[in-house]
Amino acid sequence: MQKKEYSMEIGGRTLTAIFTDVADQTNGSVMVKYGETVVLATVVLSPKKKEDADYFPLTVEYEERYYASGKIGGARYIKREGRPSEEAVLSGRIVDRSIRPCFDSYIRNEIQVILTVLAMDEDNDADILAVIAASLALGTSDIPWHGPVSAVRFGLVEENEAEKLVINPTFKERADCLTDLLVCGKDGLINMIEAEAEETKEDQVKKMLELASAEVEKIQDWQKKIITEQAKPKLVFEKNELPAEAKQLFIDNIEPKIEEGIFGGVGKKTTNDLMADWLKLREEKMPEANLGAWLGIFEEEINNRLHQEVIQNEKRADGRKLDELRPLFAQAGGFSSVIHGAGLFYRGATHVLTTLTLGGPKDGQIIEGMEENHEKFFLHHYNFPPFSVGETGRVGNTGRRSIGHGALAEKSLRAIVPSREIFPYTIRLVSEVMASNGSSSMASICASSLAMMDGGVPIKSPVAGISVGLMMDKDNYKLITDIQGLEDHHGDMDFKVAGTREGITGIQLDIKVGGIPVKILSEAIDQARVARMQILDTIAGAISAPRPKVADSAPQIIKIMIPVDKIGAVIGSGGKVIQKITADTNAEIEINDDGSVIISGKKEGVAEAKKIIEEITHEYKPGERFIGEVTRLMDFGAFVRIAGDTEGMIHISEIVPFRLNKVSEALAVGEKVPVVIREVDERGRINLSIRQADPDFGKKKGLVPNNPPQNGNPSRT
Repeated sequence: MQKKEYSMEIGGRTLTAIFTDVADQTNGSVMVKYGETVVLATVVLSPKKKEDADYFPLTVEYEERYYASGKIGGARYIKREGRPSEEAVLSGRIVDRSIRPCFDSYIRNEIQVILTVLAMDEDNDADILAVIAASLALGTSDIPWHGPVSAVRFGLVEENEAEKLVINPTFKERADCLTDLLVCGKDGLINMIEAEAEETKEDQVKKMLELASAEVEKIQDWQKKIITEQAKPKLVFEKNELPAEAKQLFIDNIEPKIEEGIFGGVGKKTTNDLMADWLKLREEKMPEANLGAWLGIFEEEINNRLHQEVIQNEKRADGRKLDELRPLFAQAGGFSSVIHGAGLFYRGATHVLTTLTLGGPKDGQIIEGMEENHEKFFLHHYNFPPFSVGETGRVGNTGRRSIGHGALAEKSLRAIVPSREIFPYTIRLVSEVMASNGSSSMASICASSLAMMDGGVPIKSPVAGISVGLMMDKDNYKLITDIQGLEDHHGDMDFKVAGTREGITGIQLDIKVGGIPVKILSEAIDQARVARMQILDTIAGAISAPRPKVADSAPQIIKIMIPVDKIGAVIGSGGKVIQKITADTNAEIEINDDGSVIISGKKEGVAEAKKIIEEITHEYKPGERFIGEVTRLMDFGAFVRIAGDTEGMIHISEIVPFRLNKVSEALAVGEKVPVVIREVDERGRINLSIRQADPDFGKKKGLVPNNPPQNGNPSRT
């Protein structure tokens, strides 16, 4: 086997790139190791060109393997990995978004990048390694690519009442991070960001971006040295060019209408109309012309005109100022009493409805994967049906884009969701994009805040999201707030920032150029904050605070504490007791090792289950009074049920204050009688008294002493 290794130190651990001939049928491959986590990256180029494709055919697959973390995994009868987990999809998207801007978009040969996680330790996430591995595999292959790109994660943690920055924090450290920031970049520029934060101040995020960029450059220098030594000669792909006749057709028939298509307004020909006209010309005049090149000239002209007008004249397609938001609208509730909470949010032509569903602990999602093994009680899902953009299309399995947008909203909202100690519900939000013209993920965050407040979830504060775009040429640039579809498609940056009035809770950066300077991103962060305050004002105008209680249609949940040594009594042998309580009350019951019991269901059932559990676990003390039911008569006394299945014994001498010949003279099975606990012995047996609870009990029963008192005391047996 041929083998060559390269190593560097980062974050106190060794990063190693291992080149071998293990996967020698690929265009390029490498294994990257950090700690004991290992990722294999392979890249393959299809020899055939998709001649008429109008897109760059890149696919990135992130493959999890259970064996990587020492697990067998899989379902009971199928011990194979199935469809990618959500975590795998998100990791694959991180790699895709980092490497895609570094390709020439006119390439029409299929390129497939596969990242296979071969080993996963308990400290080091594979997503950063996957970016570096993909970069090295592409950089050393013969595939044309303008890399390398590098990735680093920064964690802001609290230590001894002070904040501390950690490079590539471990999984355990990330669980306590105030900010978890993943940054990818090259040549002093940043080209991808993923961040989750707990209301981190803007200045702190800017500082972290600067430090992360510096660490990225250290990895870049290391990669460049490796690529210099390992790289194969790059292939050359020619860009499909239109013949002069086709270009003239465009100049004569389409170019004069571009201005109207972009800036014409309502009722005028749109860019979509012009595209249809241009494709019709191809069909009529030059059906043999390459479709990709035919579409390319149109897209390029739209792109150039948009950039030119924004940068030189501060003119946007819809006439707004560069920092102006589209019209806003917010509504909390008002749909149906069946829904536990709802929020409707408009930003221009982007409209999102989010619904809230509250459930009990058993409604949580169990996560069992290569990296994660836990239960989720807060979920956000995002749906983007084809009608939202006026199209027909496939409806079914959730696509990667929807998974990514849903995860972005979920992590941006997580900071303000109450703890389960305060609010022990499972919370599920579903954002339905009803109409979309850009930035529907950020609108989903706004609608979700409205839905939770409408549903009585005691969130810390509402979160709003906004997207800031960029038009940039070699020497100049302009930031644009609240980008719509055309600006998103043809712009250079989609910088999504979510947060509260106090700080940032989530960031995602996607770009179409090689990279963005930290200086521009810092300006965008400030511009996003100004816009966010306006959106939060609109949300506050619809609902200023969470409603005081959950909807009547939502399940009722209460939490009680029981003695730890009583847990077994509530569960019962083989679970018989708790199963009976559940069956009798239709309530869901969750018992934790610390003695906390969460009961959920309909109001009446929850109250009944609580009563039963409290009766089972009640610690009885002398002096407590009850109305009990006589269950058995004995020669020496009677047994009385005082609560649930708990019984106490009344000695014959404790029934009335005088002598009884038989217990049956005073009591009958099924009779309700007042009792007081006289004693609880060392074995937990309860001794009761009726005569102490009610000295007139015998008189009320019509009983008289059959042995008069002697020396002032009643005769007793």
